Amino acid sequence: MNLKKKPVTGMKDIMPREMEIRNYVMGLIRETYGSFGFSSIETPCVEHIENLSSKQGGENEKLIFKILKRGEKLKLETAAQESDLVDGGLRYDLTVPLSRYYACNANDLPAPFKALQMGNVWRADRPQRGRYRQFMQCDIDILGEPSILAEIELILATSTLVGKLDFENFTIRINDRRILKAMAAYSGFAPEDYDTVFIILDKMDKIGADGVAEELKKSGFAEQAVETYLRLFDQVTGDIAGVRYLKETLADVLDAQVAQDLETIIESVEKVKNAKFSMVFDPTLVRGMSYYTGPIFEISIDGFAGSVGGGGRYDEMIGRFTGVQTPACGFSIGFERIVMLLLEKDFQVPGKGQKTAFLLEKGMGQEKLLEVFAEAEKLRGEGACVSINMMKKNKKFQKEQLAAEGYGEIREFFAK
Repeated sequence: MNLKKKPVTGMKDIMPREMEIRNYVMGLIRETYGSFGFSSIETPCVEHIENLSSKQGGENEKLIFKILKRGEKLKLETAAQESDLVDGGLRYDLTVPLSRYYACNANDLPAPFKALQMGNVWRADRPQRGRYRQFMQCDIDILGEPSILAEIELILATSTLVGKLDFENFTIRINDRRILKAMAAYSGFAPEDYDTVFIILDKMDKIGADGVAEELKKSGFAEQAVETYLRLFDQVTGDIAGVRYLKETLADVLDAQVAQDLETIIESVEKVKNAKFSMVFDPTLVRGMSYYTGPIFEISIDGFAGSVGGGGRYDEMIGRFTGVQTPACGFSIGFERIVMLLLEKDFQVPGKGQKTAFLLEKGMGQEKLLEVFAEAEKLRGEGACVSINMMKKNKKFQKEQLAAEGYGEIREFFAK
């Protein structure tokens, strides 16, 4: 039987050029987020299946890579249901593991706690451009801070990072789950129907307002409710004025402080930001995760159809572990998508030292060889990258390959 040389579907091998960019981005993440006071942590890639299936991960819970019990615990002959076979799974995001981590270690952590977490996650999703079954996530979260200081800090830190990666004029869209619910209540939808309404609303950018209206009516919702709902979106602008319009219109069903906080977040970020981007109020922004409880946000970059980052407030998740409500808010960047975009625009990692290749002729004696190694060590001590290689017959092609790898200087050493 021949072994398979291609990676498992939805996963990929990483070539040196991409790895160079990945390492650079990871270093910049640690440096940038560290300057905002975030501390690096790590959680296991395997989580208890009960935690992953707790109805906090939305559609992602359908995409879990589940792990069979091991050894004597695995009893195939008597298994009657899945829980008899499975006790763990690969994490599908970093938020559920973080919540468990905090619930377990809160007494040994500062309050509030500002966490930075980078690591692979796994989803049995349909692979497509910029989407894999194994991919790196990068999250920053602030736990224990109930005020909008958390949202402002998270948006500023993330936008600073994206700006440092040479992305300009990107957009951060912001909304609040409580505004979504207030708009649905004002229009006459029942609370038990909100999730269905929001799933359809989330398609607005793909099927437009007419398509959303048609799907809502096909789902059995009253025509008057649908028309009232869509009319609200027609009147809302993507700025502070739009927030104020909803604050007045939804006064009977929306806490005025919710709208006021959203205004403050937008205005504060706009005034102190140090990257070129726009803050846009988007009442159609839903975010798929069911655990969000307040402000939600996403980053979009020109030329890429999907988002390259997102997050929001999830004040109820940690309480599922501890029984005590803990304020929590996080922002995740789409690490894989950002790396893909950097590769596509031929991004060059800044500050790289000189790369020099030594080509050695075969038959070189030990004394000559030691001279070459001493010269290489000297250059490395000065910060250069030096690769020592044996000279090949097709020297012209070998030099072309080295030049393509970024070796700006190629030196030849002969036996005599």
